[in-house]
Amino acid sequence: MRSDHHSDRPRLFRNLRPLVLASASPRRKALLSSLGLECQVFPAEVEETYPQGKPPEEVVQELAQKKALAVAPKFPEAAVLAADTLVVQNGVFLGKPRDLEEARAMLKALSGTWHWVYTGVCLSYQKRKSRFYTATAVKFRPLSPPEIEAYLATGEPLDKAGAYAIQGLAACFVERIEGSVTGVVGLPLAETVALLLAWGLITHYT
Repeated sequence: MRSDHHSDRPRLFRNLRPLVLASASPRRKALLSSLGLECQVFPAEVEETYPQGKPPEEVVQELAQKKALAVAPKFPEAAVLAADTLVVQNGVFLGKPRDLEEARAMLKALSGTWHWVYTGVCLSYQKRKSRFYTATAVKFRPLSPPEIEAYLATGEPLDKAGAYAIQGLAACFVERIEGSVTGVVGLPLAETVALLLAWGLITHYT
């Protein structure tokens, strides 16, 4: 008989309260699960818009808060966690590409240069809410046109901010990184875990 959820691997934390992830991102759920935390996935139905010219740290925090507050009323006994990630290069916001052509343009722009990845997080529990963001600098090595086309052919860029996944095939594009690696993936674990612990929603697994 197979063991149940994560009991066959080391666990660092366990839930003290139910946790709902207001995101359809399998990457965010995987990050929480990797620590031993259990969460129910309930994606928020919120339009993701990124108004150019507004500070990116405000944009990602506001969207994360909208997602959390949209889902929280449906789960009054649970803590609701939401996040939003945005790539910014030279002041231009790069969200999820609409098609391959836009993904191609994003990858060409990121090739051989530095960019920033902002991730906003919001936690809502009962009548409390808290939000924060991380900003991480990432540098791509120069990418050749055939390399970009090969990456586009995998389909990986299409549902990712900035048209790449640092935890996926695009890991080989990243030459340097300064800041939260998990923030680039989509959920900064150090800050998120600290907040969950501070609110008494999780504890160390013993």
